[in-house]
Amino acid sequence: MTERDLHSEAPLDSEGPASTESAPTAQTATGDSADEQETPETGPVPPEFDGPIIGGRGICKTFGSTEALAGFEIEVGEGEIHGFLGPNGAGKTTFLRILLGLAQRDEGVLTVMGLDPWQDSVQLHRFLAYVPGDLELWPQLTGGETIDLLLRMRKVVPTRRDELVERFELDPSKKVRTYSKGNRQKVVLIAALAADVPLYLMDEPTDGLDPLMAQAFRDCVTERRAEGATILLSSHIMSEVEAIADRITLIRNGRTVESGSLTELRHLSRMQITATTARPVAGLADNPHVHDYVIEGDRLTCDVGPAGLPAVLAAVQSAGPLTLDCRPPSLEEVFLRHYGADSRDVSSSGEGGSGGDESRGDDADDPEPVISLRDRDRDRRPGDPQSAGDTFFGDLPDRVPS
Repeated sequence: MTERDLHSEAPLDSEGPASTESAPTAQTATGDSADEQETPETGPVPPEFDGPIIGGRGICKTFGSTEALAGFEIEVGEGEIHGFLGPNGAGKTTFLRILLGLAQRDEGVLTVMGLDPWQDSVQLHRFLAYVPGDLELWPQLTGGETIDLLLRMRKVVPTRRDELVERFELDPSKKVRTYSKGNRQKVVLIAALAADVPLYLMDEPTDGLDPLMAQAFRDCVTERRAEGATILLSSHIMSEVEAIADRITLIRNGRTVESGSLTELRHLSRMQITATTARPVAGLADNPHVHDYVIEGDRLTCDVGPAGLPAVLAAVQSAGPLTLDCRPPSLEEVFLRHYGADSRDVSSSGEGGSGGDESRGDDADDPEPVISLRDRDRDRRPGDPQSAGDTFFGDLPDRVPS
């Protein structure tokens, strides 16, 4: 890269002497003078493709002796909110980094909008927005300047920036260093949602938000879905995913456990039945589909799988039902049914060590963050541009003039 190229890449240096006379406001921190500002052009046209917007099968990725992904499969349809769930160390962040072109898969087939995320990452990043799980923003910039800088560096046409600032109740004139964790999260969400792109990748997007702002986020996401956008949402907040997700993929130890709509996943789990009857219920104690069977006087409680539901209802009917409550499992209960006590397998077990070491703590997610950049540089092909695997939070300058 020539010296001229370096100057052209520096977003804030282009302000020239004007930047020393007065600080740019949050609304005009674009780095261009009024004479140079032009009406934004229409954003780039996404590539045409057939099939799912994200499609992967047989995806494998190892870091040394640690197997982060082991034949992982996923299919995300266009125009849906897709929940991506799994315990810490299951492989979620590893897969998101592969989607972004920050890490190269070892095996398997993966396409995003019909393109390869490793070979075509520069092109793909014009059509996606990413909310990372771990945030590092510039403390000396204001929130508004940070939002504008992130959008400019990605060369994205913002469409609803001011509206989102108001909806998330963010004061864009304050310095980032004065923000709480929730306000820093708002900055990232606004920068992502302000971009009119067909695909959003979000890793714990409501972390740090209060309930009102979390609801504002859900409203924004459902609006984007109604406009045809696709959202891949990784979250530990089950109620959030349950409220807005169209389909869900569960991952454990780098493998797909289940994938489908919440209704389909509930069908694979037991329902909880509570009934009060005129006479004791009989004939269910030995039914293999009935679990946690308890009778206390005239009250029956049990968990029953789909195959055993007709027998339970018939037994309750024969006993003279007075009250009956049949409740489908929540997403959290579905999640716990699939993972149970062995959801935190350690690598020493020799069975898919991606479960991680419990000593890393609850905040640990995947095993790769310490070596992911080294892995990316190792895998990068000679002559590739440095930006080939960068998101709008990747490889940005550590310091920006205040």
